Amino acid sequence: MKKILLLGTFLYSFIGFSQTIALQSFATGFDSPVEITHAGDSRLFVVQQGGLIRIVSSTGVVNPTPFLNLSTLTNGGGEQGLLGLAFHPNYATNGFFFVNYTNTSGDTVIARYSVSANPNVANTTGTILMTIDQPYSNHNGGSIKFGPDGYLYIALGDGGSGGDPQGYAQNMTVNASFPSRVFLGKMLRIDVNSTVAPFYTIPPTNPFVGQAGKEQIWAIGLRNPWKFSFNRLNGDLWIADVGQGAIEEVDKVVSPLPNTGINFGWRCYEGNSTYDLSGCAPANTMTFPFAQYARSGGACSVTGGYFYTGTTYPNFQNKYFFSDYCDSKIRTVNAAGVITTTTSFSGNIATFGEDINGELYVAGISSGTISKVIDSSLSISDFEKNGFSVYPNPAKESFTIKSSTEILASKIDLFDLTGKLLLTKKLENNPENTISTSSLFKGIYLISLEATNGTNYTTKLIIE
Repeated sequence: MKKILLLGTFLYSFIGFSQTIALQSFATGFDSPVEITHAGDSRLFVVQQGGLIRIVSSTGVVNPTPFLNLSTLTNGGGEQGLLGLAFHPNYATNGFFFVNYTNTSGDTVIARYSVSANPNVANTTGTILMTIDQPYSNHNGGSIKFGPDGYLYIALGDGGSGGDPQGYAQNMTVNASFPSRVFLGKMLRIDVNSTVAPFYTIPPTNPFVGQAGKEQIWAIGLRNPWKFSFNRLNGDLWIADVGQGAIEEVDKVVSPLPNTGINFGWRCYEGNSTYDLSGCAPANTMTFPFAQYARSGGACSVTGGYFYTGTTYPNFQNKYFFSDYCDSKIRTVNAAGVITTTTSFSGNIATFGEDINGELYVAGISSGTISKVIDSSLSISDFEKNGFSVYPNPAKESFTIKSSTEILASKIDLFDLTGKLLLTKKLENNPENTISTSSLFKGIYLISLEATNGTNYTTKLIIE
């Protein structure tokens, strides 16, 4: 059953933010979900930290059989486990997808798998592309995404502990005893279209081509990038980098992505503030945050999301959505770098997801719930502007939904002020449908109307 979790009451508003952000329950029953993505179709793939990848249909139905089970290969728990999933841009023809997990030794593994003849089940044997030694159990990063250039980007934390004690994020010297540790605190970029071991090659435009052991590195200076994403329409890169103790930051790299070696500043800087300048390059060589916020009011760890590119909620456009694991407040940042914050949701938001149409979802790691991010604005003028009306309103025994001649209403959901779904009804294919209110008490309700064009509209209903 879907429900809408509203921020306070329906009439709650934000300074400089005209709509109300709400979460609509989409699918439940997950165990520590940490990633949501799609494979170029209407399904969502949900990664569970313990090692399962599960499929959710476009209507929120969870397949009983996992897409892939890697639970014997990983030691999920804390900040470890199965953390990332990315489908090859040519997945429809080659069937390849890639995962990022920490193995039973605690080291990061990037591996390639393939789908079986059954599109809902993967082959269980994979190919390891790289293993990266992890000195501590935390700060593993975990996100992997294909960029607009078709290359696979891999986000790695600084190796863990606190304060980057070995200086891995700025280190560019290969240690012969632990050569892969040069990748810690970095963003890697590789071409995964090779058919021979190690089944990837170095993009010729990578900034450290020709420097043995470092050629995979694309950017440096990250602490723990807990989720990054690309704007699917223009290729901009957004990174949420978890702070040390005072500041959480959001980084942005405008497309076309540079090939000159970006330095995001950690541990020299935490956000815009000095942290430890010993051995650091000049500040003017570094890329500072696009936006940042202080650890206050319960915030402790930024969760990266997506720049909204969907069409269902016009008020969401031109904003990047993200959250914080501890306070579970959804934040947006606009083109001016101004952050707007909601009140808290439940569940500890551990990841955002984007479907094929650019609509957004979040996963509560403690609640095990996947929710759709919606705009629950109660603007009657917007409702009517699109050709819909409700009469009588206030209503007594019944009310009628009237549609325009261009777009018909196909389904109605009715919620009370707590977000509880009280009524759902498919509507007849005609301009007017009458719904009885005999089972409802007096009060204010929310109508969510789905039209034949797939768009949702909302308005208020008062019952006397």
